[in-house]
Amino acid sequence: MEKELRPQVVVSKCMGFDACRYNGQTLPDKFVEKLKDYVDYHPVCAEVEIGLGVPRNPVRLVMENEQLVLYQPASDTEYTGEMIAFSDAFFDSLKAVDGFILKGRSPSCGTKDVKVYLGKAKTTGSIKGQGIFAGQVFKRYPDLAIEEEGRLTNFRIREHFLAKLYTLCRYRQVEKAKTMAALVKFQAQNKYLLMAYSQKEQKELGRIVANHDKLPLEQVFSSYKAHLGIAFLRIPRYSNYINVMLHIFGYFSEQLSSGEKNFVLDSFEKYKSGKIPLSVPINVLKSYVIKYNDPYLLDQTIWAPFPEELMDISDSGKMAELISK
Repeated sequence: MEKELRPQVVVSKCMGFDACRYNGQTLPDKFVEKLKDYVDYHPVCAEVEIGLGVPRNPVRLVMENEQLVLYQPASDTEYTGEMIAFSDAFFDSLKAVDGFILKGRSPSCGTKDVKVYLGKAKTTGSIKGQGIFAGQVFKRYPDLAIEEEGRLTNFRIREHFLAKLYTLCRYRQVEKAKTMAALVKFQAQNKYLLMAYSQKEQKELGRIVANHDKLPLEQVFSSYKAHLGIAFLRIPRYSNYINVMLHIFGYFSEQLSSGEKNFVLDSFEKYKSGKIPLSVPINVLKSYVIKYNDPYLLDQTIWAPFPEELMDISDSGKMAELISK
Protein backbone atom coordinates (compact mmCIF):
# COMPACT_ATOMS: atom_id res chain seq x y z
CA MET A 1 0.00 0.00 0.00
CA GLU A 2 1.37 3.38 -1.05
CA LYS A 3 2.20 5.40 2.08
CA GLU A 4 1.31 8.69 0.41
CA LEU A 5 -2.11 7.42 -0.72
CA ARG A 6 -4.63 9.39 1.33
CA PRO A 7 -8.25 9.29 0.18
CA GLN A 8 -10.26 12.50 0.44
CA VAL A 9 -13.34 11.85 2.59
CA VAL A 10 -16.23 14.16 3.42
CA VAL A 11 -17.53 13.37 6.90
CA SER A 12 -20.42 14.58 9.03
CA LYS A 13 -18.89 17.12 11.42
CA CYS A 14 -20.92 15.93 14.42
CA MET A 15 -18.98 12.64 14.52
CA GLY A 16 -16.16 13.86 16.72
CA PHE A 17 -15.16 17.06 14.90
CA ASP A 18 -17.54 19.61 16.44
CA ALA A 19 -20.45 19.76 18.92
CA CYS A 20 -22.91 20.73 16.20
CA ARG A 21 -25.80 18.35 16.77
CA TYR A 22 -29.26 19.90 17.17
CA ASN A 23 -28.87 19.42 20.95
CA GLY A 24 -25.35 20.88 21.04
CA GLN A 25 -23.68 17.49 21.44
CA THR A 26 -21.11 15.53 19.44
CA LEU A 27 -21.18 11.80 18.69
CA PRO A 28 -17.61 10.48 18.24
CA ASP A 29 -17.28 7.28 16.21
CA LYS A 30 -14.49 4.73 16.73
CA PHE A 31 -14.01 3.91 13.05
CA VAL A 32 -14.09 7.56 11.99
CA GLU A 33 -11.48 8.30 14.66
CA LYS A 34 -9.25 5.38 13.60
CA LEU A 35 -9.41 6.42 9.95
CA LYS A 36 -8.04 9.90 10.73
CA ASP A 37 -4.45 8.67 10.35
CA TYR A 38 -5.14 7.27 6.87
CA VAL A 39 -7.39 9.76 5.07
CA ASP A 40 -7.85 13.51 4.72
CA TYR A 41 -11.20 14.47 6.21
CA HIS A 42 -13.43 17.32 5.07
CA PRO A 43 -15.95 17.74 7.93
CA VAL A 44 -19.28 19.42 7.21
CA CYS A 45 -22.55 20.04 9.01
CA ALA A 46 -25.10 20.90 6.35
CA GLU A 47 -27.72 22.06 8.86
CA VAL A 48 -25.37 24.60 10.44
CA GLU A 49 -24.22 25.74 7.00
CA ILE A 50 -27.76 26.65 5.93
CA GLY A 51 -28.11 28.93 8.94
CA LEU A 52 -29.60 26.71 11.64
CA GLY A 53 -27.93 27.37 14.98
CA VAL A 54 -26.46 25.19 17.74
CA PRO A 55 -28.45 24.14 19.62
CA ARG A 56 -31.45 24.35 17.28
CA ASN A 57 -35.00 23.19 16.95
CA PRO A 58 -34.99 19.82 15.15
CA VAL A 59 -35.81 19.49 11.47
CA ARG A 60 -37.56 16.52 9.90
CA LEU A 61 -38.35 15.07 6.51
CA VAL A 62 -41.91 15.46 5.30
CA MET A 63 -43.54 14.07 2.16
CA GLU A 64 -45.86 16.75 0.80
CA ASN A 65 -47.47 16.74 -2.65
CA GLU A 66 -45.17 13.82 -3.53
CA GLN A 67 -42.14 16.03 -2.79
CA LEU A 68 -39.57 15.46 -0.03
CA VAL A 69 -39.36 18.53 2.21
CA LEU A 70 -36.91 19.46 4.97
CA TYR A 71 -39.18 21.00 7.60
CA GLN A 72 -38.71 22.62 11.03
CA PRO A 73 -41.98 22.22 12.98
CA ALA A 74 -41.13 24.79 15.70
CA SER A 75 -40.80 27.63 13.20
CA ASP A 76 -43.10 26.15 10.52
CA THR A 77 -40.28 26.73 8.03
CA GLU A 78 -39.09 24.69 5.04
CA TYR A 79 -35.36 24.47 4.29
CA THR A 80 -35.32 22.19 1.24
CA GLY A 81 -34.17 24.84 -1.23
CA GLU A 82 -31.46 26.10 1.09
CA MET A 83 -30.15 22.55 1.65
CA ILE A 84 -29.99 21.77 -2.07
CA ALA A 85 -28.32 25.11 -2.86
CA PHE A 86 -25.72 24.57 -0.11
CA SER A 87 -25.05 21.01 -1.30
CA ASP A 88 -24.31 22.15 -4.85
CA ALA A 89 -22.03 24.98 -3.65
CA PHE A 90 -20.20 22.68 -1.24
CA PHE A 91 -19.58 20.01 -3.89
CA ASP A 92 -18.31 22.67 -6.29
CA SER A 93 -15.80 23.78 -3.62
CA LEU A 94 -14.26 20.31 -3.26
CA LYS A 95 -10.99 19.93 -5.16
CA ALA A 96 -11.11 16.15 -4.87
CA VAL A 97 -13.28 13.58 -3.11
CA ASP A 98 -13.20 9.78 -2.96
CA GLY A 99 -15.89 9.02 -0.42
CA PHE A 100 -18.37 10.11 2.24
CA ILE A 101 -19.08 8.95 5.81
CA LEU A 102 -22.42 10.42 6.84
CA LYS A 103 -24.46 10.47 10.04
CA GLY A 104 -27.14 7.82 9.92
CA ARG A 105 -30.85 8.54 10.42
CA SER A 106 -30.25 12.28 10.06
CA PRO A 107 -32.89 14.19 8.01
CA SER A 108 -29.99 15.85 6.21
CA CYS A 109 -27.25 13.17 6.12
CA GLY A 110 -28.93 9.78 6.56
CA THR A 111 -28.33 7.50 3.56
CA LYS A 112 -31.33 5.23 4.24
CA ASP A 113 -33.94 4.39 6.87
CA VAL A 114 -34.54 8.07 7.69
CA LYS A 115 -38.03 8.72 9.05
CA VAL A 116 -40.17 10.59 6.52
CA TYR A 117 -43.47 11.92 7.85
CA LEU A 118 -46.47 11.73 5.54
CA GLY A 119 -47.48 15.30 6.27
CA LYS A 120 -46.68 18.15 8.66
CA ALA A 121 -49.30 17.24 11.27
CA LYS A 122 -48.20 15.23 14.32
CA THR A 123 -50.73 12.46 13.74
CA THR A 124 -49.53 11.47 10.27
CA GLY A 125 -47.86 8.16 9.51
CA SER A 126 -44.32 7.74 8.19
CA ILE A 127 -42.14 5.83 5.73
CA LYS A 128 -38.38 5.39 5.35
CA GLY A 129 -36.28 7.62 3.10
CA GLN A 130 -32.99 9.43 2.54
CA GLY A 131 -31.73 12.73 3.94
CA ILE A 132 -31.75 15.75 1.62
CA PHE A 133 -27.96 16.33 1.71
CA ALA A 134 -27.31 12.58 1.34
CA GLY A 135 -29.64 12.47 -1.63
CA GLN A 136 -27.64 15.23 -3.32
CA VAL A 137 -24.42 13.32 -2.56
CA PHE A 138 -25.70 10.22 -4.37
CA LYS A 139 -26.99 12.36 -7.22
CA ARG A 140 -23.63 14.11 -7.75
CA TYR A 141 -21.33 11.16 -6.89
CA PRO A 142 -23.18 7.89 -7.66
CA ASP A 143 -19.95 5.90 -8.05
CA LEU A 144 -18.05 6.98 -4.93
CA ALA A 145 -17.67 5.13 -1.62
CA ILE A 146 -20.63 6.42 0.42
CA GLU A 147 -21.72 5.01 3.77
CA GLU A 148 -23.17 6.02 7.11
CA GLU A 149 -21.33 5.30 10.33
CA GLY A 150 -23.85 2.80 11.72
CA ARG A 151 -23.51 0.43 8.77
CA LEU A 152 -19.71 0.62 8.99
CA THR A 153 -19.80 -1.31 12.27
CA ASN A 154 -20.42 -4.34 10.05
CA PHE A 155 -17.16 -5.99 8.96
CA ARG A 156 -18.06 -6.87 5.36
CA ILE A 157 -19.66 -3.48 4.69
CA ARG A 158 -16.61 -1.75 6.17
CA GLU A 159 -14.20 -3.91 4.15
CA HIS A 160 -16.14 -3.13 0.96
CA PHE A 161 -16.20 0.59 1.76
CA LEU A 162 -12.43 0.69 2.31
CA ALA A 163 -11.58 -1.40 -0.78
CA LYS A 164 -13.77 0.86 -2.91
CA LEU A 165 -12.45 4.05 -1.29
CA TYR A 166 -8.78 3.23 -1.83
CA THR A 167 -9.31 1.85 -5.33
CA LEU A 168 -11.08 5.05 -6.38
CA CYS A 169 -8.31 7.09 -4.78
CA ARG A 170 -5.71 5.16 -6.78
CA TYR A 171 -7.73 5.69 -9.94
CA ARG A 172 -7.85 9.43 -9.25
CA GLN A 173 -4.04 9.41 -9.42
CA VAL A 174 -4.28 7.65 -12.80
CA GLU A 175 -6.68 10.35 -13.99
CA LYS A 176 -4.10 12.97 -13.02
CA ALA A 177 -1.46 11.21 -15.13
CA LYS A 178 -3.96 10.89 -18.00
CA THR A 179 -1.86 8.42 -19.99
CA MET A 180 -2.76 5.04 -21.45
CA ALA A 181 0.35 3.59 -19.82
CA ALA A 182 -0.93 4.58 -16.37
CA LEU A 183 -4.38 3.15 -17.13
CA VAL A 184 -2.95 -0.12 -18.45
CA LYS A 185 -0.86 -0.49 -15.28
CA PHE A 186 -3.88 0.25 -13.05
CA GLN A 187 -5.97 -2.37 -14.84
CA ALA A 188 -3.18 -4.94 -14.57
CA GLN A 189 -2.56 -4.33 -10.85
CA ASN A 190 -6.26 -4.49 -10.00
CA LYS A 191 -7.12 -7.46 -12.21
CA TYR A 192 -7.90 -9.94 -9.44
CA LEU A 193 -9.57 -7.45 -7.11
CA LEU A 194 -11.85 -6.39 -9.97
CA MET A 195 -12.48 -10.02 -10.85
CA ALA A 196 -13.54 -10.72 -7.26
CA TYR A 197 -16.06 -7.89 -7.44
CA SER A 198 -17.40 -8.51 -10.94
CA GLN A 199 -15.86 -10.78 -13.56
CA LYS A 200 -18.17 -9.23 -16.16
CA GLU A 201 -17.01 -5.68 -15.40
CA GLN A 202 -13.37 -6.75 -15.09
CA LYS A 203 -13.55 -8.02 -18.67
CA GLU A 204 -15.38 -4.89 -19.83
CA LEU A 205 -12.72 -2.68 -18.20
CA GLY A 206 -10.05 -4.72 -19.97
CA ARG A 207 -11.85 -4.16 -23.27
CA ILE A 208 -12.01 -0.41 -22.61
CA VAL A 209 -8.27 -0.30 -21.88
CA ALA A 210 -7.47 -2.28 -25.04
CA ASN A 211 -9.25 0.48 -27.00
CA HIS A 212 -9.46 -1.42 -30.27
CA ASP A 213 -11.70 1.30 -31.70
CA LYS A 214 -8.96 3.93 -31.16
CA LEU A 215 -11.28 6.20 -29.17
CA PRO A 216 -10.03 9.58 -27.85
CA LEU A 217 -8.26 9.45 -24.46
CA GLU A 218 -10.99 11.48 -22.73
CA GLN A 219 -13.65 9.04 -23.88
CA VAL A 220 -11.62 6.03 -22.73
CA PHE A 221 -11.11 7.47 -19.25
CA SER A 222 -14.75 8.51 -18.95
CA SER A 223 -15.98 5.05 -19.93
CA TYR A 224 -13.46 3.35 -17.64
CA LYS A 225 -14.52 5.41 -14.61
CA ALA A 226 -18.20 4.65 -15.21
CA HIS A 227 -17.58 0.89 -15.38
CA LEU A 228 -15.23 1.00 -12.39
CA GLY A 229 -18.12 2.41 -10.38
CA ILE A 230 -20.40 -0.37 -11.61
CA ALA A 231 -17.79 -3.00 -10.68
CA PHE A 232 -17.73 -1.80 -7.07
CA LEU A 233 -21.46 -1.32 -6.77
CA ARG A 234 -22.07 -4.29 -4.47
CA ILE A 235 -20.25 -6.34 -1.85
CA PRO A 236 -18.66 -9.32 -3.65
CA ARG A 237 -19.95 -12.81 -2.99
CA TYR A 238 -17.87 -15.40 -1.16
CA SER A 239 -17.92 -17.54 -4.30
CA ASN A 240 -16.39 -14.72 -6.35
CA TYR A 241 -13.35 -14.55 -4.09
CA ILE A 242 -12.98 -18.33 -4.04
CA ASN A 243 -13.00 -18.42 -7.85
CA VAL A 244 -10.29 -15.75 -7.95
CA MET A 245 -8.19 -17.51 -5.32
CA LEU A 246 -8.45 -20.78 -7.24
CA HIS A 247 -7.33 -18.93 -10.36
CA ILE A 248 -4.26 -17.57 -8.56
CA PHE A 249 -3.65 -20.96 -6.92
CA GLY A 250 -3.39 -22.47 -10.40
CA TYR A 251 -0.17 -20.52 -11.07
CA PHE A 252 1.83 -22.68 -8.64
CA SER A 253 -0.39 -25.58 -7.50
CA GLU A 254 1.58 -28.15 -9.48
CA GLN A 255 4.70 -27.26 -7.52
CA LEU A 256 3.10 -28.01 -4.15
CA SER A 257 3.01 -31.24 -2.19
CA SER A 258 -0.38 -32.87 -1.61
CA GLY A 259 -0.25 -31.70 2.00
CA GLU A 260 0.35 -28.11 0.95
CA LYS A 261 -2.45 -28.25 -1.62
CA ASN A 262 -4.88 -29.59 0.97
CA PHE A 263 -3.85 -26.87 3.42
CA VAL A 264 -4.51 -24.10 0.89
CA LEU A 265 -7.80 -25.58 -0.31
CA ASP A 266 -8.93 -26.14 3.29
CA SER A 267 -8.43 -22.43 3.99
CA PHE A 268 -10.71 -21.66 1.01
CA GLU A 269 -13.36 -24.02 2.37
CA LYS A 270 -13.22 -22.50 5.86
CA TYR A 271 -13.62 -19.03 4.36
CA LYS A 272 -16.59 -20.26 2.30
CA SER A 273 -18.29 -21.60 5.43
CA GLY A 274 -17.68 -18.36 7.33
CA LYS A 275 -15.27 -19.86 9.88
CA ILE A 276 -12.40 -17.51 9.01
CA PRO A 277 -12.14 -14.02 7.44
CA LEU A 278 -10.94 -13.45 3.88
CA SER A 279 -7.55 -12.25 5.11
CA VAL A 280 -6.58 -15.82 6.15
CA PRO A 281 -6.77 -17.59 2.74
CA ILE A 282 -5.50 -14.42 1.03
CA ASN A 283 -2.37 -14.42 3.22
CA VAL A 284 -1.90 -18.17 2.73
CA LEU A 285 -1.94 -17.61 -1.02
CA LYS A 286 0.34 -14.61 -0.81
CA SER A 287 2.96 -16.61 1.10
CA TYR A 288 3.26 -18.94 -1.91
CA VAL A 289 3.31 -16.06 -4.37
CA ILE A 290 6.25 -14.65 -2.37
CA LYS A 291 7.91 -18.07 -2.27
CA TYR A 292 7.74 -18.50 -6.05
CA ASN A 293 8.44 -14.79 -6.61
CA ASP A 294 5.89 -14.08 -9.32
CA PRO A 295 6.23 -10.31 -10.01
CA TYR A 296 2.82 -10.02 -11.73
CA LEU A 297 0.98 -11.64 -8.84
CA LEU A 298 3.01 -9.82 -6.20
CA ASP A 299 1.94 -6.50 -7.72
CA GLN A 300 -1.79 -7.23 -7.32
CA THR A 301 -3.88 -4.98 -5.07
CA ILE A 302 -6.06 -7.89 -3.94
CA TRP A 303 -3.48 -8.70 -1.22
CA ALA A 304 -4.07 -5.38 0.53
CA PRO A 305 -6.59 -3.10 -1.21
CA PHE A 306 -6.45 -0.81 1.82
CA PRO A 307 -3.99 -0.38 4.74
CA GLU A 308 -3.71 -3.58 6.77
CA GLU A 309 -3.87 -1.51 9.97
CA LEU A 310 -7.54 -0.91 9.17
CA MET A 311 -8.27 -4.64 9.04
CA ASP A 312 -10.43 -5.19 12.14
CA ILE A 313 -12.63 -8.28 12.15
CA SER A 314 -14.82 -7.12 15.04
CA ASP A 315 -18.41 -6.97 13.87
CA SER A 316 -21.74 -5.55 14.99
CA GLY A 317 -23.37 -8.95 14.64
CA LYS A 318 -25.99 -7.62 12.21
CA MET A 319 -24.28 -8.70 8.97
CA ALA A 320 -27.19 -10.28 7.16
CA GLU A 321 -29.62 -7.55 8.19
CA LEU A 322 -27.37 -4.69 7.12
CA ILE A 323 -26.13 -6.18 3.87
CA SER A 324 -29.68 -6.95 2.76
CA LYS A 325 -30.65 -3.27 3.04
